[in-house]
Amino acid sequence: MKIIEAAGLSKTYRRGSEEVCALRGVDLAIGQGEFVSLVGPSGAGKTALMNLLGCLDTPTAGTLTIDGVEVTGKKEADLVKIRRNHIGFVFQQFFLIPTLTVAENVGLPLIFAGKPYDNGKIGAILDRVGLSHRADHLPSELSGGEMQRVAIGRALVNDPRIILADEPTGNLDSVTAAGIYGLFEELHRQGLTLVIVTHNPDLAARAGRVIAIRDGCLEDACRK
Repeated sequence: MKIIEAAGLSKTYRRGSEEVCALRGVDLAIGQGEFVSLVGPSGAGKTALMNLLGCLDTPTAGTLTIDGVEVTGKKEADLVKIRRNHIGFVFQQFFLIPTLTVAENVGLPLIFAGKPYDNGKIGAILDRVGLSHRADHLPSELSGGEMQRVAIGRALVNDPRIILADEPTGNLDSVTAAGIYGLFEELHRQGLTLVIVTHNPDLAARAGRVIAIRDGCLEDACRK
């Protein structure tokens, strides 16, 4: 089953009087439970593609289906629901609320979604990302790797089937980055679909499939 399907996906931006084509007719299919790394040089279109796959932006042309839902042409209110119910996001910057504890940061999306604040569920997620012992700590008391684990826990709390991560280890040293990728591998074994942008070829190679993008077009993909 394909959980992400894109056909002829294109994105053009206006930059002053200049027209910039970030994506050029991308065709992409990702199966339920796949672990995909997206690689390419700066400016290749990786983030533009991730923004479209995450329904954070809309394509100029083409079609996109996320978890069986055709999202092309949807209104923003509908896209919010798709993001909330189907997708978890992890970014290079951790975007934690400094005045909230680890547990409160993880539980924040439940409040935004109008769901019950479930301490048991939050505790289970902290177990999952290895941070039960840090539940009552503030972000300022954490290491970079721990902060990213909080961000991953926050991405998991609404039970998404897809995790999109844009350079999630970009601010981490190599040892810590390897640990974060190990966590992603564990989430993959639990059945989640993961699409991760990374500049690190060693980490990218640990995914089940590596897709290269250059000048807005997908290059040859390789599968283990």
